[in-house]
Amino acid sequence: MDAVALEGVTKRFDTLTAVNNLSLGIREGAVFGLLGPNGAGKTTSLRMIMRVLIPDEGSIQVLGEPVSESTQDRIGYLPEERGLYTKMKVLEHLRFLGALKGLSETEATKRAQSWLERLELAGWADKKVQDLSKGMQQKVQFIATVIHKPPLLILDEPFTGLDPVNATLIKDIMLELREQGSTIILSTHRMEQVEMMCDAICLINKGRNVLNGDLRAIKQSYGKNTLRIEYSGDSDFLEGTGLVEKVNHFGAVVEARLRPGADPQEILRAALQRSVRVSRFELVEPPLNDIFIEKVAGVPPG
Repeated sequence: MDAVALEGVTKRFDTLTAVNNLSLGIREGAVFGLLGPNGAGKTTSLRMIMRVLIPDEGSIQVLGEPVSESTQDRIGYLPEERGLYTKMKVLEHLRFLGALKGLSETEATKRAQSWLERLELAGWADKKVQDLSKGMQQKVQFIATVIHKPPLLILDEPFTGLDPVNATLIKDIMLELREQGSTIILSTHRMEQVEMMCDAICLINKGRNVLNGDLRAIKQSYGKNTLRIEYSGDSDFLEGTGLVEKVNHFGAVVEARLRPGADPQEILRAALQRSVRVSRFELVEPPLNDIFIEKVAGVPPG
C-alpha cells in the first residue's frame, strides 16, 4: 500500500498555479525524495499532505485514508523554517509539543529526555530555545517531529544548520526509523544525500511532475556515460581527444560526459601519453545533480 497518494492535485494562489495536476505514490516504508528548484511547488505539496492547505482539485490519501485531522496526528512534520517557541525551555517545549500529539505529560517527558540524551542535548534541557545554536535548535525541532512515533515523517531540509557530525547522526536516525517501518518524505537540495538515502524520487518543476520513479532505475536509464577521474597533472588530455562533450572540474577529480560511441580507454591512453598520474578511472551513471539540472534547465547530464 502507498503511504501517500496524490491524484491530479492542483493548488492555485490567485493567478499563480503553484501545483499543477500532480500525481504520485509513495510506497510504505520508503525514503522518498521530493525535489525541485526554489518555487517549484514542493512546500505547497507538503502542506497539502499535512492538510495545512486544501487542494483546489484532485485528491490526497495518507496512510490509507483521505487527509483529515486524524491523519495529521499520524504525521511528523519538520518544516524548513523553524517553528519553535524561543522563550520556552527545551524540555518544557518538547513536553508541550508531545502533549499536542496526544502523549501524557509523563510519557512526553520520558521520550523527550531519551531523545535529548541521544542527540547530546541533555545538558540543555533547562535552557531556553533562544540560547541554543542554530544546529542545536534544528536537533530540538527534529525531536519534536519524531517524539510521538509517527508512521509518516515529512522532513523539509532536515540538515539545515547541522555540521557534518550532526548531519550524519540525523541521517543514521532517519534510516533507523525507516528500518522500524516509518515512511519518510525528504525534501532537500542536497543531491548527494538523496542519492545515498532515497528509494524513489519525484522532481517537480513549475508545479509539474517532470521525473518520478525508482531512483536506481532512473539513473540506470541514462547509462554509464560519465567518467569520474582522479589524477594529478595537466587536464588537457580531456579536451584534446574529441571524445568528451562536457567536463565538470572538482579540483583533482573531474567528471566527463562522453560523446555517444566514445571509447573511454582512448582517454586513459591520452592521459598516460601526457604523463598524467591517474589514481581513479571509473565509468559511472550521471550524478543525480546533473539529471536535476537537465530536467530543470534543459542541460544534458554529464
